Order: sequence, then structure tokens, then C-alpha cells
Amino acid sequence: MKHEIKVRGINMVFDDHGRGDVIVFVHGQPFNRSMWDQQVAAFKTNKRLIVPDLRGYGETGIPSGTTLLDELALDIIHLLEALQITKATFVGLSMGGQILFDLYRLAPQLFHAMVLADTDAKAESAQSYRARLQLADNLAEKGMHFYTTQHLHQFLGKKTMATQPDVVKHLREMMESTNPLGAAAVQRGRAERRDHTIMLPNIHCPVLIVVGEEDGFTPVAVAEGMQAHINGAELAVIKDASHMPNMEQPEIFNRHLELFLQTNP
Repeated sequence: MKHEIKVRGINMVFDDHGRGDVIVFVHGQPFNRSMWDQQVAAFKTNKRLIVPDLRGYGETGIPSGTTLLDELALDIIHLLEALQITKATFVGLSMGGQILFDLYRLAPQLFHAMVLADTDAKAESAQSYRARLQLADNLAEKGMHFYTTQHLHQFLGKKTMATQPDVVKHLREMMESTNPLGAAAVQRGRAERRDHTIMLPNIHCPVLIVVGEEDGFTPVAVAEGMQAHINGAELAVIKDASHMPNMEQPEIFNRHLELFLQTNP
């Protein structure tokens, strides 16, 4: 069910489904909460699912200037406080995973478990920092249609592009409907993100790392590197998927998530 709440000066829109142990799904960039539709359908019958649109995305209020990942993490903390949720499993993909690192840094007591999908704990390099700021300028000046046309294929695997038109359509709709000013503000904030690699050995909740085998943004080697530094972390590599395995191979993604939840009740 869709809800709206005032959080730290903005109106945050989120879905609240089901009852039971809580799972919080954190979407990536430049997407919205609908990217988790297949997970909502699979888990809403026996879990409580909190699925927000992040600040500047989907139906949630749009900031101006720069939006740090810390800000997005704080929004989630305040949302959960308002909902009187004190413990949850957090699932974040790409930027969503980076937000989870800041969320864990700020409020580790909230974490029952963590799922990091197609993400990276490292900060930007000098080169990628400049590229991130340039991307922010391009989004603000040229808009999301231009960005989507140029980059959509990088988010999906070759088989997905060729055989799953509904997934391609959904991804395109999410990207093109994102407000470019909101996306630009977050891109500026992502340029400033912390290096969380030093925190990895100090993550003390169960962790599942998921990555699409064809992911070019955060390759399998990146996922393996994080697994090596997080005590007891599990790794699932999903074939015929790139940066969006939860949409490209939802049955397989959901199976890994379900098994992880069963082994970490």
C-alpha cells in the first residue's frame, strides 16, 4: 500500500506491504521503488516490505544542489523511526548498496541482515569523481531521455536486451521519468561518497552479496573483493544478468534472497 510521510523537509513516498519480519528495499540510480516489483510480489505474503522512493526519485520530493548519500541514509532512518521499526533486513542495489554502507555506519543496530547487490564499497577515484560531476551537469542540461538513450544497454545483459522487452521497457520508463535535477543532485553527492572498504571487516550482521555475471559497472571481481573482507559473507553470481539481476532474473534473485532469509531468521 502506498503511503506518504514528511521526512526531513521532503514528502517521502513509500510502499508498506504485508506483515512479519521487515525487509527494506533501497533502489538504485536513476530508478524508483518499482524496480523491486518482482521482489514485492514474491515476499509480501509472509514479510513486511518497506519500499521507498529516495529523495529526488519517483514520487518523493526533489532536493536542490547536492544530495549526499548520508542524506539518503538519514531519510531511511527517520522513516523507520516514524514507522517504529527497530530491526530489518536491508536490500540495496548499486547506489542503494552504497546507501546501506552509510546506513550501517550511522545505525548498525537497525540491521538484522544486509543484501548488497551490484554495488561497490570504494570511493570515487580522481577520474571517476570528475566523470560523476560531469554526468550531473549532463543530466541537468540534457535531460533523462538523452542519458537513457546513451546508457540503458549498460544496465542490462545481452540476453535481457534481446529476449525480455518488458524488462527493457520498465527500465526505460523508470529512467526517463526520473527528474533530471533530482538525479543530478544525487550524482554530485555520489562523487563525494566515503571509502567504506575500511568498514567491511567491521560489519557484524549476516551479509549476502549478489552480482550479475555480466555487470560492467560493478564486476564480479568487485563483489568477490567485498566478500573477502566481510566476515562470513555469502556470494551469489547470477548468470544471464548484468547490473539489474533482480529484474533480469527475478526468480533466481528471489531464490537466493529467500534462502538467505531462511538461514538467517
